[in-house]
Amino acid sequence: MNIVLDTSFFFTEFPVTGDLITTPAVISELVDLRSKCRCEALLAQGLRIREPSPESLDRIQLTARSVGDSGALSATDAGILALALDVGGILLTDDFAIQNVALALGIPVQSMLQRRAKRRIWKFRCPGCGKRAEEPGICPVCGSQIKRTIK
Repeated sequence: MNIVLDTSFFFTEFPVTGDLITTPAVISELVDLRSKCRCEALLAQGLRIREPSPESLDRIQLTARSVGDSGALSATDAGILALALDVGGILLTDDFAIQNVALALGIPVQSMLQRRAKRRIWKFRCPGCGKRAEEPGICPVCGSQIKRTIK
């Protein structure tokens, strides 16, 4: 079974078995000695590094926008989500925004050290005047910063 690894995996000692896979962007985020050593050990045991497909990346962006998490996902986050789509694997992450988009796409998710995220569809609202919006930004009515809300 393919298990797609997020950056947070390399900072823990979470035990896992299976065919491990991640993206080059995740590897580039590993800057401390401990996570680099863990990565090297896993590479020696068969960890694969692969780029996600452009088609899957496009699908991730569309889904992230539809659930309101596009502003919360980094390019690395979108990459591991797209890779999970490509390989049909389980995604191992503690990031709630990644989990939310994964759940919207039907990608199986396993959290490591935190509770599993609940699926949310975020709404956007101006805290100044109360106007609802489709995405974050500046309110056209009062000029306040539009915020993400649950309801």
